[in-house]
Amino acid sequence: MVRTGSASVAAGPTLAVVAREAGVSVPTASKVVNGREDVAPETRRRVTEALDRLGYVRRPRFDAAKSSGLVDLVVHSLETSWSGAVLHGVEAAAHDAGLEVVVSAGPNRTRGGRPERGWLDKLTARGSSGVLFNLAELTSSQYGWLDQHRIPYVLIDPVLEPPRGVVSVGAANWQGGVTATEHLLALGHERIAVVAGHQHKMCSSARVAGYRSALAAAGIRQRPEYIRHAGFDESAAHRRTLELLDLPEPPTAVFACSDRMALGVYEALAERGLRVPDDISVMGFDDLPEARWTTPALTTVRQPLSEMAATALRLLVLMMEGDRPESTRTELSTRLVERASTAPPAG
Repeated sequence: MVRTGSASVAAGPTLAVVAREAGVSVPTASKVVNGREDVAPETRRRVTEALDRLGYVRRPRFDAAKSSGLVDLVVHSLETSWSGAVLHGVEAAAHDAGLEVVVSAGPNRTRGGRPERGWLDKLTARGSSGVLFNLAELTSSQYGWLDQHRIPYVLIDPVLEPPRGVVSVGAANWQGGVTATEHLLALGHERIAVVAGHQHKMCSSARVAGYRSALAAAGIRQRPEYIRHAGFDESAAHRRTLELLDLPEPPTAVFACSDRMALGVYEALAERGLRVPDDISVMGFDDLPEARWTTPALTTVRQPLSEMAATALRLLVLMMEGDRPESTRTELSTRLVERASTAPPAG
């Protein structure tokens, strides 16, 4: 039985194991299993031999003719450039898979511990073949409902640690925090503050942990007063930055754990008559379009949002076809995008 969410899964090698044995990609192995014609004969032979050698059990194939051909993308908000990047990645991957995407917001609010009835009714009425959740905070009841109805689902950048066995895709947030802090350290900054997101949520805590690790590796004393949480809110980031500037020894650089919060940092600095980066350097995280539009353009850590979304869709298709990813957690790498908002400390 295929495990959707936290249900159980049959024993035996996964398609990823077969692909590794045959020296091909998982999509190529999937094509052979599903009888696709666009595979070279020699490649097909290697995959077939690996299937037989490992005792791979061909699970029931997802049949688009018997399904709605739809997948749901449930996003936290439809009004941000973040959601736009995610939707772009999902749509491109869905087009390649011959699927259509239905986009909706929610279901974060519940009634009696269950997902909102309207969302459930729409999902069941459409007969969606799978669901992608982006930044959604699902309850145990919601996970249970999806498992009970045997609906495959994948989380994109989950806010909280998902239950064991739930498939998710995210970014290397810890390494991104290290990269951001190391960039500022290399410029000569030692008084580096961080304006973080939510204190107990996955991506935020990982970025702050990366910040702490980079400081420790450089032998820089960590100052508790330099860590401020703003919940990924621009106006809260503005307030936290003013608090930092009022410290007896204010920072010379601020690492904002999202580009939107960096905009709040910019606003607070301008309010105090400080220039970026002449008086204080600012780092962001995400590389949303806003990062290029600010003045000066924002140095940031790029999250591959569209790639994360496309990867999640491909994993969902794999589950819809009756297979299972080799790992429940996939992390894509981040990278530094250097622009004009960082410079050596003044003086």
